[in-house]
Amino acid sequence: MTTPDTTLAHALDDADAALAALIDVVRTLPEGSGTDPSPLDGWSRGHVLSHVANVGAALARQAEHAARGEKIAPYDGGQVGRDAAIEAGAGRTAAEHAAALEASRARLAAAWPSPGDALWAAPVAYRDGVLTDALLAWWREARIHSVDATAGLGDRSLGYGTWDDAFCAHLREFLAVRLPADDGGRELVGEPRDVAAWLAGRTPAGPVSALRDGVAAPLPALGPWPSSAAPRP
Repeated sequence: MTTPDTTLAHALDDADAALAALIDVVRTLPEGSGTDPSPLDGWSRGHVLSHVANVGAALARQAEHAARGEKIAPYDGGQVGRDAAIEAGAGRTAAEHAAALEASRARLAAAWPSPGDALWAAPVAYRDGVLTDALLAWWREARIHSVDATAGLGDRSLGYGTWDDAFCAHLREFLAVRLPADDGGRELVGEPRDVAAWLAGRTPAGPVSALRDGVAAPLPALGPWPSSAAPRP
């Protein structure tokens, strides 16, 4: 399915806005806060920040190689290399985390083509898709992990409240495969940002419930994140 140029332009701008806001927050972090726990099991705040910088670079290189008519794996060394790189960067100082995020931001800005460019349809190794898929993945990574990385800080510049309607609609469509295929008409009820956060496996700010034929029903169990080849959700 073709993604409209307006959606690509918005995804580019909104992902960059999320990363810029995250960098601003990271610059103000007290030293040692990278070891604070994150909402992701087994990951500290530093692990999340390391992942954001690394996945940004990984998706930028999808664009760089696509521009040369080439395909390359997102991470050197595959899953093992990806995990090792996250671990290696988790212990950075706040200034080092900010610098790594800035470097990924600059690399992404230089790598992405303009909306309307034919390069968006170029094949990439990520999810065995096209470059548009890499951008939409970055949009998800930037917005979701910016919330994860700043959890507990009380900062209002990032959070589920900053997810706009376009992002929530995209996330809900992308994650619909996590719902049971034979759901019997069950529908999720809640504010769009809360439903999107719940589908992403996060704790929403407000209630999420379910209805079946207008009658209250239990929330379904969520299936796995789409594609086992995807970066950690």
